[in-house]
Amino acid sequence: MNRLLANLAAHLVRTGNLTITGADGAVHNFGDGSGEPVHVIIHTRRAERAIAFDPMLAVPEAYMDGALDFEKGDPLALVKLTYENMEAGGGEVLAMKLGEGLRFLFRRLHQFNPAKRSRRNVQRHYDLSGELYRLFLDEDMQYSCAYFPAPDISLEEAQRAKKRHIAAKLALGPGQRVLDIGSGWGGMGLYLARQFDVDVLGVTLSQEQHTVSQERARKEALAGKARFEIADYRALSGPFNRIVSVGMFEHVGINHYRTFFDKCAQLMSDDGVMLLHTIGRTSGPSVTNAFIRKYIFPGGYIPSLSEILPAIEKSGLIVTDVEVLRLHYAETLKNWRERFMANRDKAVEIYDERFARMWEFYLAGSEASFRWQDMVNFQIQIAKKRDTLPLTRDYMGETEKRLAAPARAKTFTDAAE
Repeated sequence: MNRLLANLAAHLVRTGNLTITGADGAVHNFGDGSGEPVHVIIHTRRAERAIAFDPMLAVPEAYMDGALDFEKGDPLALVKLTYENMEAGGGEVLAMKLGEGLRFLFRRLHQFNPAKRSRRNVQRHYDLSGELYRLFLDEDMQYSCAYFPAPDISLEEAQRAKKRHIAAKLALGPGQRVLDIGSGWGGMGLYLARQFDVDVLGVTLSQEQHTVSQERARKEALAGKARFEIADYRALSGPFNRIVSVGMFEHVGINHYRTFFDKCAQLMSDDGVMLLHTIGRTSGPSVTNAFIRKYIFPGGYIPSLSEILPAIEKSGLIVTDVEVLRLHYAETLKNWRERFMANRDKAVEIYDERFARMWEFYLAGSEASFRWQDMVNFQIQIAKKRDTLPLTRDYMGETEKRLAAPARAKTFTDAAE
């Protein structure tokens, strides 16, 4: 085995049970032998060298290319073993620190997302076949963190709970104009239009999502209440009484935070309220994982609160409520990963084996980052005036209960049903 790779594994894996079979066929054991065994086979010396110099990128690349396979365990088990050792003090080896340091220096370049580049970045991920997403998402095609008020509920229930939780924070009233920035396949916009008799404009940069959203609105006889357009948020005109954005802010990029919130302030009416739902990190400013940036979400970045809040303050908007959702996305991704693996053969049919391996590592690595690292979800409620919302948060819980009540459910159904 490559000597640098052996040193990396020995330095990083102090606890646990890792076995590596190198390209020369030699077997090496690392850790103290405790816990779930993970045994990887590296087939080429080239893959060994790449992993030794940049493991965060090269391990998933080697798996995608078939240069690395699992004799025991799977990608989730390997990433768990790595993160648990890092947290316990195994630490990052020099190669990992150097790689992350260089990426931090260039992170603003990586996140430069003018309108044309933003559209290309979105199309690379969200214009994949809709059949792929149907393999693992809930019936409403909610591709963002679900909300688990109880740990044993289904993914469908948790996604409905997420929509209720967000809707309650918007303090909606009949006839209001609502803007959904990053409207996905239309589920949130349709839900709000149906449940609150509001007029919704949903915008996306994905042709695939726009087509599905429009068709759903037509089939559900909501086309007059919920419209969907392909548009960049920077090109919109207001005013809107409410703005909601779920799972879109991760694509904005730190260079554009001030632009984003300045535009939201411009779009909001004087009585405006906004709810921003975004993945966040608890450990402060950092960089996008190299594998995720290269293959999954080009131009994407997960912000810390210390990066978001100054941009809101400078825009003249007021932060009225902040909630941190811990482990909810870990449970969401667990559901997605299990559903994807149950339908993995279909993913290979839609694309190919390399793509299926890439998606498998993406879902496993993402779940691990929420379960064993610093990833969480932020829900930030924002207003233009300090007296727009009630003095206490009681209205949020009351609205959620009303939306979830069986009597109401007989009249109004979630978009997934």
